[in-house]
Amino acid sequence: MSPRHQICSTPCSSTAARTASRAWRLEWISLRTATCKAGSVTRGRPGPYDCPVSDTDSVAALRGAVEDAARALRDGQPTEPSPGLERPPKPELGDYSSNAAMLLAGLLGDNPRAVAERLREQLEADAELAPDLARIEVAGPGFVNFFLADSWYLRALDGLLEAGDRLGESAAEAPEKVLVEFVSANPTGPIHVGTGRNAAYGDSLARLLQATGHEVEREYYVNDAGSQIGNFADSIAARMRGEEPPEDGYAGEYVGEIAERLQAEGVDPSDRETLEKRGIEEVLKEVKATLERFGVHFDTWFSERSLYAKGEVDEALGELEKRGHTYRHEDALWLRTTDFGDDKDRVLIRSNGEATYLTPDIAYHWDKLQRGFERLIDVLGADHHGYVARVRAAIEALGGDPQRFEALTMSLVHIVEGGERVQMSKRTGDFVTLDELVDDIGADATRWFMLWRSHETTVDLDLELARSQSSENPVYYVQYAHARIASILRKAGEEGEVTAAAVSERAPLEETEKVLVKRLLEFPEEVRSAAARRAPHRVCAYSTAVAADFHAFYRDCQVVGAEGEGVESSRLALCLATKQTIAAALGLLGISAPERM
Repeated sequence: MSPRHQICSTPCSSTAARTASRAWRLEWISLRTATCKAGSVTRGRPGPYDCPVSDTDSVAALRGAVEDAARALRDGQPTEPSPGLERPPKPELGDYSSNAAMLLAGLLGDNPRAVAERLREQLEADAELAPDLARIEVAGPGFVNFFLADSWYLRALDGLLEAGDRLGESAAEAPEKVLVEFVSANPTGPIHVGTGRNAAYGDSLARLLQATGHEVEREYYVNDAGSQIGNFADSIAARMRGEEPPEDGYAGEYVGEIAERLQAEGVDPSDRETLEKRGIEEVLKEVKATLERFGVHFDTWFSERSLYAKGEVDEALGELEKRGHTYRHEDALWLRTTDFGDDKDRVLIRSNGEATYLTPDIAYHWDKLQRGFERLIDVLGADHHGYVARVRAAIEALGGDPQRFEALTMSLVHIVEGGERVQMSKRTGDFVTLDELVDDIGADATRWFMLWRSHETTVDLDLELARSQSSENPVYYVQYAHARIASILRKAGEEGEVTAAAVSERAPLEETEKVLVKRLLEFPEEVRSAAARRAPHRVCAYSTAVAADFHAFYRDCQVVGAEGEGVESSRLALCLATKQTIAAALGLLGISAPERM
């Protein structure tokens, strides 16, 4: 017996219930939360195409009923395609709608509306489903529209509370060991806002993949072996000597700051090897601190130099040669990437014996394959569009599956203030740093505005909007909904007014309550969709919709002190379920869910 039913096992008058409720109000909520964390739930009947997040998913039960009815009409016919279940565009068309009849019509040799009528009869005869149905209607060319009873919504609400902080998590049908490589900025300066978008996106994507059942590792590739490292060391040396950096060097105050620290250590400006090593260390220390305050953590920091030290560059080249995918031309070593879809072959080793930048990248991906990752995801900057085909070709040339390699290219970020783009930073000389942006608008707002548009879409980050504490600011709007609910629950506890009535025992639901319950039930599918589409921005949109539906509900429905048996308890339960969902959604974005604002 659930804690809710233990509390309400004895029938009583409304007056007695109100009196008894004062001692049970928050205990009921805490017991429900504890129950969901313990995972003591019973399984419903999901359809074969359904992947319910929790065992109390009422939508799964409804989908299962549609599948059962369709199976009964098919009578052994092929089971595909599976019927869908969606929310119709208008409330007058019902709570949910299925296209099952139109999918079955061809198999059954009948017109869709006639099949829909047969499905309606089958569904109305379902003893398990009947108590939750107000009615079923056939509409249009053959849609089966469900109008659900309040009991269905209240049981769905109970299921949301059962799921608790597990809502949004699911087991992948084919879980993979995934490596998400992101940020990977050159260790020659601070993280700028464009790379900050890469950090927010890669981290949120990793969270989504973990929530949907994949084993995920986060990796930062440290480009510490290229010519840029020498240029960086020369820039530090110039500052140590009181000179301007070379033409192709690095400007900005941060170079002078590093030069001062190294000079204090007694480093010789002519010791290029030490300058390279210490310069990289100083930059990485700052990069790690920046990402830490931004809420981004890595399992591995992978050094490009280690590829040479461990002989993996030569190993990868040897593997390509053994497979017959390299050739010599004009004293250079080439890779036949055109055999694998690239627009031209690529040079691996120049005629002077130097490796191109592609060569260590191939060795790096060879190393990833050797480590047993089943899916490789690279989150790349906006300037890497031409890079993808050649790396995919190299992976295939090495015997890897190119379909298991994904390169997600980020679009640009523009900082806007007063209608004008902010271009310069005093500290760097040419770009705005992530730290400067976080200092201005905070980590939460920064992450939101980096994520709320598709990664393929350029973002104009309006500083005035991001600073504002109003409903116009979407992250403030969503966080305020969470804080407002926390305030409602605190008030309920202080006044001791939570009824002990079972959630299933109350007056008719208001339309805004139903809308909010249905929105919360969409969360598991939104998480799965966002993960599958590599689209964290969908979680931003969903969070905003939940906040809007909650504000509408709170506008129309009194919560604390609401009259009617069970009304207050169920509305408090709806508040709690909404709070949990908003917190979970924001968590997937790496954004905090404040209790007070």
